[in-house]
Amino acid sequence: MSKPPQRDILKMIFTNFVNSLKPRQIRGTYVGEDYFGNKYYEIPAKPSVGKRRRERWFEPAGDKEDFEREITAEWEAWLRGRREEPPTREELARNLAIMQIKKKNAMELDDKFGKPKDDKELPKEAKGAASYPKYDEYETVPGRGPKKK
Repeated sequence: MSKPPQRDILKMIFTNFVNSLKPRQIRGTYVGEDYFGNKYYEIPAKPSVGKRRRERWFEPAGDKEDFEREITAEWEAWLRGRREEPPTREELARNLAIMQIKKKNAMELDDKFGKPKDDKELPKEAKGAASYPKYDEYETVPGRGPKKK
């Protein structure tokens, strides 16, 4: 019978120590850019060296601290891991054209069916207890009975 393989704890510690000294990828791989000018990067997962998750991020165009910028839905899905492959330029151009057509159609509908600019606003509804309906056959104050005519 052969001996079952045994773990050598010192060998594991030494191997992990040597692997920790090897250079790691700190700067991500450039993946693409959207029409706002944001640049997207990725560091892929490497399970063989213990890195289980991939990292994805973007650098905003212009101000480097402005992470409240608008990003496209396709790139956001890629950043959050809802899609594996990054969007292509053709896909982004097609969706941008669709978005512009929808904006144009919405403006035309608003011009055609929107309310005139000179109309006054409708009065706002009352809030609180005054907004509830009152009926004569029901009591308004508990224990006093309904109002009599």
